[in-house]
Amino acid sequence: MLLKIDFDSDEALYIQLRNQIILGIATEELREGDSLPSVRALAENIGINMHTVNKAYAVLREEGFLTLDRHRGAVIALDLDKLRTLREIDGALRVIIARAVCKRISREEIHQLIDEIMNDFGG
Repeated sequence: MLLKIDFDSDEALYIQLRNQIILGIATEELREGDSLPSVRALAENIGINMHTVNKAYAVLREEGFLTLDRHRGAVIALDLDKLRTLREIDGALRVIIARAVCKRISREEIHQLIDEIMNDFGG
């Protein structure tokens, strides 16, 4: 999987890394049981601090996208707690939709965008 980190972005590097891994899972570039590179190897590969990778992995673990295994390292392991995930998505979408309403983006435009995004992920 090719990770795309934008060093000029205002978004924190660990969040960019987290998002790229989630996108990799959604597009099935990464699958349940796949091992991610070690913290040290990934940090060296993309040119960021080990603590940044460690933080991204910790957030992904907290969010139910991976487990940390003593022998295999970070492993994709999806926590299928659908209700918790729906609550988290509800909170995030409320802010996104509020921003859209403030910019006078219509319900139809939002629905079209969501449909396009879901199609990108085969949903």
